[in-house]
Amino acid sequence: MKLKRFEEIIGFTILGFSAVLVILILCTIIFNIAFHGSGVISWEFLMDFPREGMTRGGIFPAIIGTIFVTIITTFFSIPLGVSAAIYLSEYAEEGTLTRIIRAAIRNLAGVPSIVYGLFGVALFVQGLQFGTSVLSSGLTLGLLTLPWIITTSEEALKTVPQSYREGALALGATKWQSIRSNVLPYALPGILTGSILGLSRAAGETAPILFTGVVFFLPSLPDSVFDQFMALPYHLYILATQHHAIEQVRPLAYGTALVLIVLVLIMNFTAIFLRFKLRKKFQA
Repeated sequence: MKLKRFEEIIGFTILGFSAVLVILILCTIIFNIAFHGSGVISWEFLMDFPREGMTRGGIFPAIIGTIFVTIITTFFSIPLGVSAAIYLSEYAEEGTLTRIIRAAIRNLAGVPSIVYGLFGVALFVQGLQFGTSVLSSGLTLGLLTLPWIITTSEEALKTVPQSYREGALALGATKWQSIRSNVLPYALPGILTGSILGLSRAAGETAPILFTGVVFFLPSLPDSVFDQFMALPYHLYILATQHHAIEQVRPLAYGTALVLIVLVLIMNFTAIFLRFKLRKKFQA
């Protein structure tokens, strides 16, 4: 009995130490970026166009481009991903084929993002003739986000008790009416949380948009979804690794990184807030 207690203490100590270590590393990285980047954050930096070879000015086009491509990703991936999750959870019969499909979806979630970028070039840029554009990049990021949304949405649907479905069916509702009125509202917190977290990951990706539409500098904002665009992740990549005056623009790189982190954190906190509000609503 004492040995098991000792093993339990050792196990919890190791887990606690690992968690603290990860949090410390994360806080160190964020503090370092905030310390070096906060000095360049200003209204001009956020709302101005880059000037003088990107050594002065702001990142307004990159912010707008990131928002545009994230909106396209949202409209493509969330309806398709949630629909696929509903089918797999509620309609598909359990069997070998369904298990293979689920395994394939989970494997796709682990595919390197650069592979999605090359696939986006082949399918959207060349195959569908969308060209290097906001649309091609948004659809490519949508493909990247789909496995995540499908998996989290299906898990959220599985947490709804079976009695909710059976009660609606017993009252004469159709299967879809049962899903729409009794299942989806209670699974919505998990679905929204998973979707927003997937979108926040996509907003910080560079590789999928590298060949599908993003550019380092544009003198104006994109006029349509078929135009090229600037984005915060690629802008940061160029400033940090490819710029002709890296030391001169290093503060701008830190500022860009800080803005990108804040954007992702806003999306994550939005997911947490929506989850809390919706859970409170349906539990009441």
